[in-house]
Amino acid sequence: MNPKYRALTQDELGGLEKEFVDYLIVNGITADDWVKIKDEEKDKAEDIIVLFSDVVFEGVMRKVKFLEFREKSDLKAFQCLEEKIILVGMMSENREVDFTENEYLETAAQNPPGGVKVYTTEKPYSKVRELELFEMIQAGCSISDGRMFKALVMAMNK
Repeated sequence: MNPKYRALTQDELGGLEKEFVDYLIVNGITADDWVKIKDEEKDKAEDIIVLFSDVVFEGVMRKVKFLEFREKSDLKAFQCLEEKIILVGMMSENREVDFTENEYLETAAQNPPGGVKVYTTEKPYSKVRELELFEMIQAGCSISDGRMFKALVMAMNK
């Protein structure tokens, strides 16, 4: 069975043990049934884990409102709306700039230094919203609280 997102790792599953047990119960699988499936039907056990993983990731992706991507000279902050995604970014050719350092970022977002370009764009999702956001996270974005996005919007309006 191919996952829509990806199968959770053993560590991730361990952190979601209660949720996984609830998932098994909702699907009519008792603790004894689960032990038997794991021992005797490994493919079926993997399929159950994949299905549970998709439920978990789908729930997480639906809640995502903001993402960030940081490199030394490039910062992208995304607002993830229902129908489109908005990007506000800062780019610099200045070697002194390091957008990976939080202290530097707070100052730079409020008062961009020389040689730093702040830009914005938006686009509709090219795939199902949750799948596109998942792929962005797999490519290096992280879920954020939106403070950086809002700070960059304020910097653009100065």
